[in-house]
Amino acid sequence: MTTSALSTIQDTNSMFPAITDLAGRIGLAAIFLLAGVNKIQNYEGSAQYLAYGGLPEFLLPLVILFEVGTALALIAGFQIRLVAVALAGFSVITAALYHNNLADQMQFIMFFKNIAMAGGFLLLAANGAGRWSLDARRQGAKQ
Repeated sequence: MTTSALSTIQDTNSMFPAITDLAGRIGLAAIFLLAGVNKIQNYEGSAQYLAYGGLPEFLLPLVILFEVGTALALIAGFQIRLVAVALAGFSVITAALYHNNLADQMQFIMFFKNIAMAGGFLLLAANGAGRWSLDARRQGAKQ
């Protein structure tokens, strides 16, 4: 990588940080948005899977609302620090409840995928949503 290319990436006034912040939020949101929609489309199977993890089936509407709502908040960059911490916790809890058979290679991969996502969410909580977000827009309005 050339020095000028590196300095462009590191320049916080360039478009690169705004684009990567938005793309990162969309990428993290995708799995939760798709999971929530899938749970709606396969409600009975999703309720059974929730029970498999030891949770009561009546929580399914709340799980769907959480997944879809937090995904939309991620995309919009709304209350990102709170949403990111909540999703980090959700990712760790679901890893522990549903992907805890680490002897099974697929469950091992799924467990650590959740842990990696939790790490990404913690970075997002620490650094904020970025320039192209509702949080940045609200901050600008307050100043």
